[in-house]
Amino acid sequence: MSLKLHTRQAGDVAVIDVSGRIALGEGSSVILDAMRDQTTKGNKKILLNLSNVSYIDSLGIGELVAGFTSVANAGGTVKLLGLTKHVKDVLQITRLYTVFEVFDDEGTAVQSFA
Repeated sequence: MSLKLHTRQAGDVAVIDVSGRIALGEGSSVILDAMRDQTTKGNKKILLNLSNVSYIDSLGIGELVAGFTSVANAGGTVKLLGLTKHVKDVLQITRLYTVFEVFDDEGTAVQSFA
Protein backbone atom coordinates (compact mmCIF):
# COMPACT_ATOMS: atom_id res chain seq x y z
CA MET A 1 0.00 0.00 0.00
CA SER A 2 1.50 3.33 -1.03
CA LEU A 3 1.72 6.24 1.35
CA LYS A 4 -1.23 8.65 1.31
CA LEU A 5 -1.72 11.93 3.15
CA HIS A 6 -4.81 14.00 3.80
CA THR A 7 -4.51 17.34 5.58
CA ARG A 8 -7.39 18.96 7.44
CA GLN A 9 -7.89 21.59 10.12
CA ALA A 10 -9.15 20.94 13.67
CA GLY A 11 -9.42 24.45 15.01
CA ASP A 12 -5.94 25.96 14.71
CA VAL A 13 -4.26 22.54 14.48
CA ALA A 14 -3.25 21.07 11.13
CA VAL A 15 -4.05 17.35 11.23
CA ILE A 16 -2.17 15.24 8.70
CA ASP A 17 -3.84 11.85 8.29
CA VAL A 18 -1.22 9.35 7.11
CA SER A 19 -2.05 5.92 5.70
CA GLY A 20 0.07 3.17 4.21
CA ARG A 21 3.74 2.36 4.69
CA ILE A 22 6.37 4.91 5.71
CA ALA A 23 9.33 3.18 4.14
CA LEU A 24 12.07 3.39 1.55
CA GLY A 25 10.51 3.47 -1.88
CA GLU A 26 7.04 4.37 -0.55
CA GLY A 27 7.47 8.13 -0.88
CA SER A 28 8.06 8.82 2.80
CA SER A 29 9.59 12.25 2.09
CA VAL A 30 6.06 13.49 1.44
CA ILE A 31 5.50 13.61 5.22
CA LEU A 32 8.44 15.97 5.69
CA ASP A 33 7.24 18.04 2.72
CA ALA A 34 3.71 18.19 4.15
CA MET A 35 4.97 19.39 7.55
CA ARG A 36 7.18 22.04 5.93
CA ASP A 37 4.25 23.13 3.77
CA GLN A 38 2.12 23.63 6.88
CA THR A 39 4.76 25.79 8.58
CA THR A 40 5.13 27.81 5.38
CA LYS A 41 1.37 28.45 5.52
CA GLY A 42 1.74 29.62 9.14
CA ASN A 43 0.43 26.45 10.80
CA LYS A 44 2.70 25.87 13.78
CA LYS A 45 0.60 23.17 15.44
CA ILE A 46 0.80 19.87 13.60
CA LEU A 47 -0.79 16.58 14.59
CA LEU A 48 0.29 13.50 12.64
CA ASN A 49 -2.44 10.87 12.69
CA LEU A 50 -0.63 7.55 12.20
CA SER A 51 -3.56 5.26 13.00
CA ASN A 52 -3.60 3.88 9.44
CA VAL A 53 0.16 3.36 9.11
CA SER A 54 0.86 -0.33 8.71
CA TYR A 55 4.67 -0.19 8.68
CA ILE A 56 7.55 2.19 9.34
CA ASP A 57 11.24 1.59 8.70
CA SER A 58 14.40 3.53 9.59
CA LEU A 59 13.89 5.92 6.66
CA GLY A 60 10.39 6.65 7.93
CA ILE A 61 11.71 7.30 11.43
CA GLY A 62 14.25 9.66 9.89
CA GLU A 63 11.44 11.53 8.13
CA LEU A 64 9.50 11.92 11.38
CA VAL A 65 12.58 13.26 13.16
CA ALA A 66 13.45 15.60 10.27
CA GLY A 67 9.87 16.90 10.21
CA PHE A 68 9.85 17.34 14.00
CA THR A 69 13.12 19.31 13.79
CA SER A 70 11.97 21.40 10.83
CA VAL A 71 8.72 22.38 12.53
CA ALA A 72 10.48 23.06 15.86
CA ASN A 73 13.01 25.30 14.08
CA ALA A 74 10.07 27.25 12.64
CA GLY A 75 8.67 27.71 16.17
CA GLY A 76 6.08 24.96 15.90
CA THR A 77 5.13 21.69 17.54
CA VAL A 78 4.50 18.19 16.17
CA LYS A 79 2.51 15.60 18.10
CA LEU A 80 1.52 12.06 17.15
CA LEU A 81 -1.89 10.42 17.23
CA GLY A 82 -3.09 6.83 17.05
CA LEU A 83 0.07 4.76 16.89
CA THR A 84 -0.37 1.22 15.65
CA LYS A 85 1.42 -1.50 17.60
CA HIS A 86 4.23 -1.69 15.01
CA VAL A 87 4.84 2.06 14.97
CA LYS A 88 4.73 2.26 18.77
CA ASP A 89 7.19 -0.65 19.06
CA VAL A 90 9.61 1.02 16.63
CA LEU A 91 9.40 4.34 18.47
CA GLN A 92 10.05 2.57 21.79
CA ILE A 93 13.02 0.61 20.41
CA THR A 94 14.55 3.81 19.01
CA ARG A 95 13.71 5.68 22.24
CA LEU A 96 11.83 8.30 20.23
CA TYR A 97 8.63 7.52 22.12
CA THR A 98 9.93 9.91 24.79
CA VAL A 99 10.63 12.68 22.25
CA PHE A 100 7.17 12.89 20.71
CA GLU A 101 3.98 13.59 22.62
CA VAL A 102 1.68 10.71 21.73
CA PHE A 103 -2.11 10.57 22.01
CA ASP A 104 -4.81 7.96 21.44
CA ASP A 105 -7.69 10.45 21.21
CA GLU A 106 -7.82 13.27 18.64
CA GLY A 107 -9.85 15.61 20.83
CA THR A 108 -7.36 15.33 23.67
CA ALA A 109 -4.46 15.79 21.26
CA VAL A 110 -5.95 18.94 19.73
CA GLN A 111 -6.69 20.40 23.17
CA SER A 112 -3.11 19.72 24.28
CA PHE A 113 -1.85 22.40 21.88
CA ALA A 114 -3.68 25.16 23.81
